[in-house]
Amino acid sequence: MSPPIVLEREEYVEQAYFFRVFRERVSQNIAAQDVLDHIHEEILTTTRLPMAIQFLATELKHTGLLGSGFARLPHYFTAFQGFVISQAEQAGHRLTMPAALLILERLAGYMAEKATRPGLFVYQFEAISRNRLGYDEGLAAMAADPFYDLAWCDYFDMVRRQVGSIDFGDLIYVRSDLYVYDERRRDPGYEPPVPPLFGEKEGKIAKASRGRDPLFLFAALQRQLGYPEVPRPKERDDTESKILALNAKLREMEARLKLVESEVRGQVDLSQFKPEMFKDMPE
Repeated sequence: MSPPIVLEREEYVEQAYFFRVFRERVSQNIAAQDVLDHIHEEILTTTRLPMAIQFLATELKHTGLLGSGFARLPHYFTAFQGFVISQAEQAGHRLTMPAALLILERLAGYMAEKATRPGLFVYQFEAISRNRLGYDEGLAAMAADPFYDLAWCDYFDMVRRQVGSIDFGDLIYVRSDLYVYDERRRDPGYEPPVPPLFGEKEGKIAKASRGRDPLFLFAALQRQLGYPEVPRPKERDDTESKILALNAKLREMEARLKLVESEVRGQVDLSQFKPEMFKDMPE
């Protein structure tokens, strides 16, 4: 199997279109299989994306999953793209499929322009953070992206071990040109043990954001340096979610009523009820 490679610009342009149209049609309650069966006809045939989409359609038909299709095309889709889709397919996960497709749409759009490694790192890391996708798997998927070099892969391993214990602003600042400049003002002979990965501007913003919520740092980098903006998770506020919540309340009330009836008959069996069901009941 061919190793992962950085694609041509036209591939990313078509990917961004594919993810956008796929997201829009799935949001219109069109079956994903139906979308994949036809959307390849809209894609520029000078790219490899039509063949990739046809493969995804076949994989979805056989396994019911898109993530496995992405994983089986590592020479075209990145591990991070497959990771995001797989996370959206997990039951009970806060990341929905439309949100995952929007993340990948903006990612492909950024790669089609003048993407930088710092910009891609911050975008991917914020997507993991905002959607609670898991740093270990997420950073491992990022490290498999051919856009990064070995120095960045080593940095991902360090971030994986230090995230949560070291301020995220510091993780950027200490690997920036600004940190080297600050150290050389104190010691002109200072040489960094590892190469800087971020520029002076990134280091300046990170240094000013130390001790603050990392989301403020992400937003500042987007405003000041034009980094792509990660979609914000939205709380469901549609009719379907309200009906589901109402049904859950009705089931809870029904269970409590059965408990009262059993108590009257002297046949209470508390083992069939969950402890949280009684949290609002008076002692």
